[in-house]
Amino acid sequence: MDKTLEQRIRRRLGRAIAQYGLIDDGDRVLVGLSGGKDSLCLLEMLAKRSRIHKPRFTVEALHVRMTNVDYESDTTYLQDFCDGLGVRLHVVTTCFDAQRPTLSSSHSPLTKRKPPCFLCSWQRRKQLFTVAQQGGFNKIALGHHQDDIINTALMNLTFQGQFATMPAFLRFRKMPLAIIRPLCLVEEADISSYAEQQDYRRQLKRCPHEHETNRTAIKGLFAQMQTLHADARQSVWNALESAGKLVEY
Repeated sequence: MDKTLEQRIRRRLGRAIAQYGLIDDGDRVLVGLSGGKDSLCLLEMLAKRSRIHKPRFTVEALHVRMTNVDYESDTTYLQDFCDGLGVRLHVVTTCFDAQRPTLSSSHSPLTKRKPPCFLCSWQRRKQLFTVAQQGGFNKIALGHHQDDIINTALMNLTFQGQFATMPAFLRFRKMPLAIIRPLCLVEEADISSYAEQQDYRRQLKRCPHEHETNRTAIKGLFAQMQTLHADARQSVWNALESAGKLVEY
């Protein structure tokens, strides 16, 4: 087993917690556990850290099952995974209305339907907020890594004309909750290698819509940027930090 890889991930997660003020003493953290490699890695790292390092915090996990999207994680495996870490697992089953139209603008009678990826993500986030508030959690941890955050910035720049991304720390003003992304300094390649090393079980069914977005194309663009310039990753990250896009209070 490559201990160097695990140590690198744990070290970068610890640096992210300290650098961006992600976790404080006494925090109750709810991890969104999709069953993919990123959320499994996040839960494992946070569960281990919560018992060893300061600040001291508690960790639980939530898995949301969506009945009208044809992908699935093995909930028995997720339960065993959580049991092995000493983490309580919450499972919620829900769905979204893919046919419900929304107004295209406040001044137009025309309607349009949101894409399934948006509706699915929105419903999952809604369940996370609900369980977190009912369970007395003050932080929601999501498994987005550095590549996700950089790719989101490139997507927003390309398609929305704005320099914005998913922050490492986002505090809500209307509710006593914050979203944190402790893997924000970890590269996707390291998580993929660690998932293979730990023999994480793959999801039973992959999302049928996951290749229908522009994110795949942006990932290819970012790969080309790194080919052109070896420090492209750090350059984009430095730009996000300088613009104050990684922490939002």
